[in-house]
Amino acid sequence: MDYKFRYDGDLRIKAIHGGSAEIIETDAPIDNQGQGRYFSPTDLTTASLLTCMMTIAGITAKTQQLEIQSMEATALKTMASSPRRIARIEGEIRIACDATERQRKAIEDAARNCPVALSLHPELRQEVRFLFVAT
Repeated sequence: MDYKFRYDGDLRIKAIHGGSAEIIETDAPIDNQGQGRYFSPTDLTTASLLTCMMTIAGITAKTQQLEIQSMEATALKTMASSPRRIARIEGEIRIACDATERQRKAIEDAARNCPVALSLHPELRQEVRFLFVAT
């Protein structure tokens, strides 16, 4: 897949997806000279981690012929200052499905080993909780 990126000034970037031409705009965060109007690059890292985990959870449930009634997540990103980097991503993924304990463990294990989770620096603390709710 190819991507294009364009600097639009004032610390804003447009990222263009090669396959669909969808656009994501980023902005520097308020605490780093930006206006915080859009996701920052580090916000996208947080979003990438949670959406990757959710995608893999969905794939794993599907392969087990489980129907997910709903899946929602929240996350909090904590930055470190020296050097400036993401120090911790805390999250919670709520999955509504009728899964056995074994199926829940398989879903959680697969999600924790999603490509984004495995690609992030080992010093970045990934603290994501999984909550399963019976339907």
